[in-house]
Amino acid sequence: MKKIIVISDKNKKSLRLKSKILKNFENGNLVNKNIIIVIGGDGFMLKTLKKYKKLDKNFYGINSGNYGFLMNKYTSKNLVKNILKSKKITISPLKMIVRNKKNQLRKSIAINEVSVLRQSRQAASLSIKQGSRQIIKKLVSDGVLVSTPAGSTAYNLSVHGPILSLNSKKLSISPISAFRPRRWKGKIVNDKSKIIITNLNPLKRPISAVADNQEVRNAKSITIKIDNKIKFNLLYDKDRSLQKKINIEQIRRETS
Repeated sequence: MKKIIVISDKNKKSLRLKSKILKNFENGNLVNKNIIIVIGGDGFMLKTLKKYKKLDKNFYGINSGNYGFLMNKYTSKNLVKNILKSKKITISPLKMIVRNKKNQLRKSIAINEVSVLRQSRQAASLSIKQGSRQIIKKLVSDGVLVSTPAGSTAYNLSVHGPILSLNSKKLSISPISAFRPRRWKGKIVNDKSKIIITNLNPLKRPISAVADNQEVRNAKSITIKIDNKIKFNLLYDKDRSLQKKINIEQIRRETS
């Protein structure tokens, strides 16, 4: 018989939770279920999803970090019941293809966002296209974010980007501290779009491209699009769905 898979971060709180949780499954609960329990914060969940992306598994996160937007709250009393009654959402990541100053290609995936950031004291000078159509000819800023709906309440929210519903089929393009044009607030595009970001001055104004937490430095061009070949199945407690969390953040923004 298959054993339940429990993966935890290496900090003390996560390891203590892992020990408690494993005791819940000594009687065989959830055996043969296609579930990986992930204990940690959002960053550890993102890392785990990428590590096991080739497995057809359902991931149930338990928060032992700070905010834990992608995670569920730990309750020892109803843990097994919550997992068995959890609701599944399926998301696809962004695929990032970066060409660096040596014309080498680097590929990564991002579940939350791709961040294009200035690499020096000089502001970045960028052009942004949606396929062959120009979105903005020249953006001078600290950088720009391309965010998925799942990631729209993370870094994207911090730079005042729009919060996207999970079923919106949209991506958000948000500037980071735009200097010129100062009033450009970004753009929402269809999730079938191919977004191309080009560094207009790579020698004087170097930039890096970051897929969640994987960085490629000295980028000349970055191509970003949804990778529909990869599917991540996330499980959420019935009354704490990811869409409900997004709705709460939307209300907070509107009332703040």
